[in-house]
Amino acid sequence: MLNYETVKYFGNEQHEYQRYDRSLKGYEQAAILSQKSLSVLNLGQALTIATGLVVLMYLAAEGVVNGAMSVGDFVVANTFLIQLYTPLNFLGFVYREMKQSFIDMEQMFEMLRQDDYLPEPEDGRTFTGLSKGIAFENVHFSYQPNRPILKDVSFHIKPGQKVAFVGASGAGKSTLFRLLFRFYDVTQGKITVDGVDIREFNTDSLRQGMGVVPQDTVLFNDTIQYNIRYGDPAATDDKIIESAKQAQVASFIEHLPEGYLTRVGERGLKLSGGEKQRVAIARTLLKDPDILILDEATSALDSETEQAIQGTLEEVSKGRTTLVIAHRLSTIVQCDQIFVLDQGKIVETGTHQQLLDKKMYYYRLWVRQQEKAQLEKQLKKATQAAKLVGSSQSRSDSDSESI
Repeated sequence: MLNYETVKYFGNEQHEYQRYDRSLKGYEQAAILSQKSLSVLNLGQALTIATGLVVLMYLAAEGVVNGAMSVGDFVVANTFLIQLYTPLNFLGFVYREMKQSFIDMEQMFEMLRQDDYLPEPEDGRTFTGLSKGIAFENVHFSYQPNRPILKDVSFHIKPGQKVAFVGASGAGKSTLFRLLFRFYDVTQGKITVDGVDIREFNTDSLRQGMGVVPQDTVLFNDTIQYNIRYGDPAATDDKIIESAKQAQVASFIEHLPEGYLTRVGERGLKLSGGEKQRVAIARTLLKDPDILILDEATSALDSETEQAIQGTLEEVSKGRTTLVIAHRLSTIVQCDQIFVLDQGKIVETGTHQQLLDKKMYYYRLWVRQQEKAQLEKQLKKATQAAKLVGSSQSRSDSDSESI
């Protein structure tokens, strides 16, 4: 149901109906088989109990006739039998429920036996702030053993620096941030924060000191206020509004009929891509982290809004260590250091001007993007000129008709 838009894009409603129907048929067959077995069990059980009851009552009646038992003995025997067979009637149901409970218990214990993928240190350090920087030391990592993602990556980021990571898709840029957040542990090497291996930190404490604005923003099916406050659940309304203003989203929210109480829909589907991204930026600004991570934070914004938010991010980045993933190189020109990744390795390092002077990988990316930007400007000018010519022609035709 969450992917209903994709289903409609490709017109595959009938395909999904059929898949769902096949699943229901499988469930239906299993349910019918289970009910049949239960019915057979209950029927056999009822026949057995009824047969035993008839036989025993016959023997008791025969004893009364022969004088071996009184009528009172017959009634007592009947009462005992009723107390005996009534619980037996539940035997089939109870056995089924017990069997299902044992299966559920086994699955629960199997889950409890699973080891933590990322073990927590017993006396983990608490992250209190960044004073010595971040370092990757000969880091290797792969999601699967036969497909390495990062290969011997080493670099150092000083406190307060703004650094950028660029490269083609799949070069390993986002993986660096996942490792820093300790969603995964490195295969080889280590990552240190203030000279301490991040595996020695309390993970919750470490993540509390970091804030990220992801490229693919996902919001909760709740109000805009709730989604911004998620950065700091204890924040006041005034702080939420201030964060929204910094993210250039306050004016949009205030023009909504319900304002900050507007519900955004599942995964934020009621907002545009740019609006979702600005809400995500406000959420991160509210968290006020020591380490700020921007993963293509302005990719879904128009040029005018992007420029406004870039200015805001520049202000917010002051005093913080900021890590940026960028495809548009024009947004990282002012970075203190730029790391260029290619196939999981850092192939170039330097400032924007230093990398241009080398005329290698970064230089080729820059030239390609500048050529593309220039072509877009020319096309825009040509379109505007065509519109002007068209409007002039329309006015001329109108004047001719009037004459």
